[in-house]
Amino acid sequence: MTIAVTDPGTAQPIASEDPVCFGQGRISIEQITAIARQQHAVSLSQQPSFVRRINAGVAFLDKLLQEDGVIYGVTTGYGDSVTVKVPLEQVYELPVHLIRFHGCGLGDYFSVEEGRAILATRLCSLTQGYSGVSFELLHQLTAYLNLNIVPRIPQEGSVGASGDLTPLSYVAACLIGERDVYYGDDIRPVADVLPLHQLQPLRLRPKEGLAIMNGTAVMTALACLAYQRAEYLTRLSSRITALASLALQGNSHHFDDILFSVKPHQGQNQVAAWIRADLNHVEHPRNSDRLQDRYSIRCAPHIIGVLRDALPWFKQTIENELNSANDNPIIDGIGEHVLHGGHFYGGHIAMVMDTMKTAVANLADLHDRQMALLMDTKFNHGLPANLSAATPERRYINHGFKAVQIGCSAWTAEALKLTMPASVFSRSTECHNQDKVSMGTIAARDCLRVLQLTEQVMAASLLAVQQAVQLRIAQGELCFNSLNSNIQHMLQQLQQQHPLVAEDRPLEYNLRQLVSQLQQQHWPLYQDT
Repeated sequence: MTIAVTDPGTAQPIASEDPVCFGQGRISIEQITAIARQQHAVSLSQQPSFVRRINAGVAFLDKLLQEDGVIYGVTTGYGDSVTVKVPLEQVYELPVHLIRFHGCGLGDYFSVEEGRAILATRLCSLTQGYSGVSFELLHQLTAYLNLNIVPRIPQEGSVGASGDLTPLSYVAACLIGERDVYYGDDIRPVADVLPLHQLQPLRLRPKEGLAIMNGTAVMTALACLAYQRAEYLTRLSSRITALASLALQGNSHHFDDILFSVKPHQGQNQVAAWIRADLNHVEHPRNSDRLQDRYSIRCAPHIIGVLRDALPWFKQTIENELNSANDNPIIDGIGEHVLHGGHFYGGHIAMVMDTMKTAVANLADLHDRQMALLMDTKFNHGLPANLSAATPERRYINHGFKAVQIGCSAWTAEALKLTMPASVFSRSTECHNQDKVSMGTIAARDCLRVLQLTEQVMAASLLAVQQAVQLRIAQGELCFNSLNSNIQHMLQQLQQQHPLVAEDRPLEYNLRQLVSQLQQQHWPLYQDT
């Protein structure tokens, strides 16, 4: 099946094979990420059971309205205003007011990729079939994704329960033809974009504003994107450590399989195996009498392994939240139940994000320490100061990676500062109705920032460590042909793009290019997992 989607640069349809189908099974982190990156279109299930569940929810709500039933957020006010009974002739206006009074987000705006992830994540929750929404709403969300009409959503304003109310109000508003969207290369009022595709603003049914807004879609979408980045960093961190060990003439026996068999953490052992394969027990004359390398080399599997071992828990928890109905109330149309609860509470995502950002920041700290060893002639076993490749007569005025190391220290410090858990900063708000909240969205935003900072440290480390290895080869202390073929290929790629720093030059462009490449997972690392 081919579905037309829109290229954001041209606003022209492009073909997408095998769309991700919502409503017929669990959606994965990888699928949300692929949708966010415009690698897949989306579709809705045509299975009779799914169609019946969606239609039953709508019919049940219509029946309750005819019977003058009391439904939170449908015939009552919101939050602490639950005691306010809304006249039946105003219930169709109520969702619009909910959307408008929550239009107070501030801060930077989520990117197109993040916005698409948010749309897909909310679609996943609503297609569980327990939110009382209509097919008209689901089709509109699907169309926005396939046409790349992406709400422009401020990042700040959510306490993570009742869900991501304020940021998701921008999704709801765009569905009814209000506020701005990313479209092509522009930011435009959605009311100007809809006619281009023969779309009409939705008239939301009574429960639908609440169904869109009262959930964990923002924090969960960010968690999906964060997971993919964190997983890749465990691989890249292992590769950088192997290169650092080579550059520092390290002891490859620190990663021995017998050694690691006596401490059976699976992720830690995987990291040790990756580094061991990269090193292939290459040994070199050592300029030190130290039997053991310093901790940032010797204990790297134990540091990287913490994150690696946490990934299965992260994935299971994020995907459970992703594939949940997480608004309130829950509408069981087939069984005809209205169930009031607190599924909008983002505690699980908050805990995952607080834990992930701590484990990721430890990688920044690890590579900052490795950089310190590489730069300092007291610890780098004969490499030039600051890894400068200057000729002897030019060494007096060249400073190599001195400032890059300072940058790593700054980025690492900022990453470590952000590891304070957001989830413990619950605040009572909204007339003490929301008196215990998750702060899951703040935790997720913190995690993405920690990932960015750690990626910067790793980009700098990769640039420096490849220079260090090249210096060893040039000094005759390391034979290129003795290296693992994967290491050889990566070094050749890096050297083509980033020649040796012999004479001082600005490295910002090189660093930004490397950050972009590692965020795009440019290097296929350790595929035999």
